[in-house]
Amino acid sequence: MTRLSPSIMTQPLLSLDSLTYHNDDTNGWSRETLLKLSSIYRNSLENSNLFWLPRSVDAEHGGYFTCLDADGSLLQTDKAIWFQGRMAWMFATLYLTVEPRKEWLDAARSGIEFLEAHGFDTDGRMFFTVTREGAPLRKRRYLFSECFAIIAMAAYGAASAQECYIEQAEKLFAMVHHYLRAPGLLEPKTDPATRPMKGLAMPMILTVTAQELRKYSDGPLCKQTIDASIAEIRSDFLKPEFRCLLETVGPNGEFLDSLDGRCVNPGHSIEAAWFILEEARLTDGNPDLIKLGTTILDWSLDLGWDQEHGGIFYFRDAKGLPCVEYWHDMKFWWPHNEAIIATLLAYQITGDAKYARWHEKIHNWSYAHFADLKHGEWYGYLHRDGSISTRVKGTIYKGFFHLPRMQWFCWQRINEMLA
Repeated sequence: MTRLSPSIMTQPLLSLDSLTYHNDDTNGWSRETLLKLSSIYRNSLENSNLFWLPRSVDAEHGGYFTCLDADGSLLQTDKAIWFQGRMAWMFATLYLTVEPRKEWLDAARSGIEFLEAHGFDTDGRMFFTVTREGAPLRKRRYLFSECFAIIAMAAYGAASAQECYIEQAEKLFAMVHHYLRAPGLLEPKTDPATRPMKGLAMPMILTVTAQELRKYSDGPLCKQTIDASIAEIRSDFLKPEFRCLLETVGPNGEFLDSLDGRCVNPGHSIEAAWFILEEARLTDGNPDLIKLGTTILDWSLDLGWDQEHGGIFYFRDAKGLPCVEYWHDMKFWWPHNEAIIATLLAYQITGDAKYARWHEKIHNWSYAHFADLKHGEWYGYLHRDGSISTRVKGTIYKGFFHLPRMQWFCWQRINEMLA
């Protein structure tokens, strides 16, 4: 496997430690601070890119490997279909918005072609995992693989100037809606005759899928989806009596007083918050969306931040009862990525100094504990005290997505603030 340059891998990552937050007349960061932030996120994006390219691209069969050890060594060759979409989207988006590097377009093409050849079952649905060559291993009842394929095809269609991929993305988006609307097409998690319920994940992922597709497609389904998904999150999952956003509720938002029904995933809640805030940013500062997004963010940070050790808990109970999952107090990389995005976006939109302070706190804790200064990228899984639980850098759930998306998104927002 290709190794990264030692000079790149031993260079310390920039942090916010030397930055001075100050309250001036506008309650804002100084221009010097913003310039340093821009450099931090742009440089660390390059660091993440260097870890994954070219080693993650399968030169023989196409697509991407994601199961990597700390130094980038390959742990297995099975491939996650949703990561073929996630990573193809990331590479195509970098090509479109950072600079038109041939390596990014080539990498995006590899993922797209693997999806076309091996991602789809005969019913039009997509697999979850396949072998290196593309033989099916597992298919889930969720529509996550399809949603990530949608954003990948749309972005790649724009990057490659091939309209056919955007059209494929539109058709797949319509198919997702068909499966969600038609009774009986998707296997329920529990027997609906005994305990009907629904999860936060679907309206959340539909929101961001529609936001990404809308960049390249002007069909009315995107806005309809965004509006309906955010309305569902507000009406059914947001629970003021518990000051949280629940993961699971009844079909009409009923509170289910069970382990599943009381479960709060602060990372998911924070991710939903920034999708809503992003919609506010894209709609000229819609005050109703700003209030909803910041409310979810505030409650999630209050509930999720570990006051003793720092970092964000993985699970909490809405009533403060014990969580039964053994990883409930672990610190995973992706909730911290989402919180870094959400706090920066909330600060950009509202100008409220508390979000700048939250951003600094979460950024500093995350880069101090997750970042690997020797080999690059971030470890994914920490114990509660911030010590490393496992040294792996990639799994079927962790690849070139959450971390580079955070670095790319924050770099873009800070440059807007500088402008």
